[in-house]
Amino acid sequence: MVIRSTRNSRQRAWQTCLLAGTFLAAAGGAQAAEPLVKACSKTGEFVIGFSQANNAEPYRQHVNDELTAAAKAVSQFTLQIADGAGSVNTQTSQVDNFITQKVDLLLISPFEASPLTPAVKRAMEAGIPVIELDRRTVGDPGKDYTAFIGGDNYKIAFEAGKYTATKLLPDGGEVAVLEGLPSSTPAVERLNGFKDGVKENDKIKVVAEQAADWLPDKAQTAFAAMLQANPDIKMVYASNDMMAAGARLAAKGAGKEGQIKIIGTDGLPGPAGGIRAVAEGEWAATFTYPTGAKEAIDMAKSVLLDCATSVEPTVTVATTAITPENAKQMMGN
Repeated sequence: MVIRSTRNSRQRAWQTCLLAGTFLAAAGGAQAAEPLVKACSKTGEFVIGFSQANNAEPYRQHVNDELTAAAKAVSQFTLQIADGAGSVNTQTSQVDNFITQKVDLLLISPFEASPLTPAVKRAMEAGIPVIELDRRTVGDPGKDYTAFIGGDNYKIAFEAGKYTATKLLPDGGEVAVLEGLPSSTPAVERLNGFKDGVKENDKIKVVAEQAADWLPDKAQTAFAAMLQANPDIKMVYASNDMMAAGARLAAKGAGKEGQIKIIGTDGLPGPAGGIRAVAEGEWAATFTYPTGAKEAIDMAKSVLLDCATSVEPTVTVATTAITPENAKQMMGN
């Protein structure tokens, strides 16, 4: 009888724990279901702060233009763009200013990953959702920041490498790589992606790689030195369109214009962009890096107007290969 009573007591205690656990889980579920922004409203007016890495880069200005256009289509949104000017300290201060202003949502393209991570953390701790655009800080989307929107840098560069291996240099040859700012995640991912992509052709050899920090003048200097040290280079992959333009000037200066195949990345429109360069035969190809502007504003609408309790932590925007076959058509789009 004592044993049975003890067993019954334990069973009752266990049932009580289960009920309590169910209650707590329900309570926790209710808490987790709270909107990401408590003041969200279909009729509210909201300020979105955007900390841009560096307005001086043509791609960055392209992002700003598309983001501004997308935000203007939403009457309740006011978009404020701050230029980080390629300075971690400047961008950190601007993020802190947005926090002080109590913006409703923060967009950021961090100039460098690690140094901007604490600023993003402060924004999240202040209750401001943070959507990272194009570049990530350190941490996990959905946890350390609300979401990441951008292209798959590794995949884009891998496709460029594969295009080189199968289309540009099927018989092999020496190639070079101009890397972006090494402390930024896109630079590392694009470098690794391209090098892995060309491995599909074991006759291709990467004989030179150097960081040029996304800048055309640095790319021109770096590639000129590469050509002096490796005169048999047949192709160069530049991690952005600006560096591809610098590489072309270096090839021209070495008397090798038209002899060296050039691939850029970004696929920028306009007279100075990669699409025109491919259409006019200056480069072999470029691969678009989508801005993610429309996707960012759509996510902001979900958070601020529709009172979303969660969003997709990673949104990958597809790339397009710009080649001689489609470049002229792309110029007209």
